[in-house]
Amino acid sequence: MIIFLIVIRLGVTLGYWKVFEKTNMPTWAALIPIYSEWQAMKLVGKSSWWIIYLFIPIINIFAFYILIFDLLRCFGKESLLSQLITIFAFFIYLPIVAFNKNTKYLGKLHELPLIRKGPLAEWTEAITFAVVAATLIRWTIMEAYTIPTPSMENSLLVGDFLFVSKFHYGTRTPATPLQLPLTHQKIWFTEIPSYLDWIQLPQYRLPGLTKIKNGDVVVFNVPGIEENNYMVGNRKEWIDYPVDLKMNYIKRCVGIPGDKVEVKNRQVYYNGKALENPPLMQYRYQVIASDVINDRIFEKYNLGLDEDYRFEGLDNANQAVYSIHMTADVAAEMKALPYIKSVDLIPIDAYGESQTYPNYAKLKWTGDDYGPITIPYEGMTISLDDSTIAFYGKMIQRYEHNKNVQIDSSGISIDGSKIKEYTFKQDYYFMMGDNRHNSLDSRFWGFVPADHIVGKGFFIWLSIDKYGSWFNRIRWNRFFKPIR
Repeated sequence: MIIFLIVIRLGVTLGYWKVFEKTNMPTWAALIPIYSEWQAMKLVGKSSWWIIYLFIPIINIFAFYILIFDLLRCFGKESLLSQLITIFAFFIYLPIVAFNKNTKYLGKLHELPLIRKGPLAEWTEAITFAVVAATLIRWTIMEAYTIPTPSMENSLLVGDFLFVSKFHYGTRTPATPLQLPLTHQKIWFTEIPSYLDWIQLPQYRLPGLTKIKNGDVVVFNVPGIEENNYMVGNRKEWIDYPVDLKMNYIKRCVGIPGDKVEVKNRQVYYNGKALENPPLMQYRYQVIASDVINDRIFEKYNLGLDEDYRFEGLDNANQAVYSIHMTADVAAEMKALPYIKSVDLIPIDAYGESQTYPNYAKLKWTGDDYGPITIPYEGMTISLDDSTIAFYGKMIQRYEHNKNVQIDSSGISIDGSKIKEYTFKQDYYFMMGDNRHNSLDSRFWGFVPADHIVGKGFFIWLSIDKYGSWFNRIRWNRFFKPIR
């Protein structure tokens, strides 16, 4: 990454050097970062205070691009092709233009004659610029995300549209460059892949505003190939997506690198300290009523069919039996209703929940009583035996970017060599959904590698209730609600 940044800066410096020479400005200024940009601003006619933008994280990326765009326009490079080349290779294109004997400085932007373009050219440039700008914003600052499943209810609801902040934890550099802009895995409304994995770049993370903390709501690429093909029954049809194109999950981080996480009787602990429970955390209850419960009751408590409750039928006493995912407060209110006979919490292992991670025969963990388990951190060294291989072998094999990892009864070998201990190359996190009895999370598939972290859940900008009536379909009270 450092070499890449040095190459970029060298290209820009060479371009500035020749530009300053052609405009009778001091060429040595090209050697001093920031000061050279300040001099370039004079050439394009920007005010001196504009330099402030270059000191604001994320904003400085856009400010720098605008400066280069404008500087090239001052040398007559205004075509759509020039703009596209500038976006992807400005550090090469700028010196090429500057060293071209036929290019001349035409003056400051406000001094240049207005170039009239046809409607097609204007629309093409406008659309291209919009797509590029949206792609850059999506990559560096903010990305829209929709809540598709009830795993975070009632903190986040199915139908919530939210923005995910990329700059809080630091923006990741792209790993899969051959991808259609503004797509994820497939081209819109088709089953056609929107990317080619012919080129896979190493990923780096730009500096962020903060680090992930216990209790943060985090969006990440779910790591396992099994989870990424959860609805695909035929294993031969499974797709091993690149890291940045794996499915996006949103969960609450309950353990950060180095933490010892444990769940005892449904309470999460980290390093022996109880984690503060989300106020709208849910569990699964069995509710028995003297008769079928009216739909208005479920609407009152914002409980959706299938997502939150299911009618199980009538018992031997002809009473209606329901399984309902709800908060403790809603359970208490429902229990007080005159026609409700009982409300009982159902332990997570009582209804056939899948095996918990790490699926080690000696462990009798459940989703309600789990751990303790230590979360790996970069630089953590472990001795390898049956127990540690069961806990951490999956990470060593899949997510540590090791070549040719083999795990068998005799231990672990990397590239043909047996190893007796291992030092982790990156941090890991432990994620859980607030809907504790209806969430496929780290309790069942393991840790989240640091290079799979997408961003921080920021705020809800729209929420749609698919079960609501025409006038109540939009949840107005959730507009611009911050995510906590």
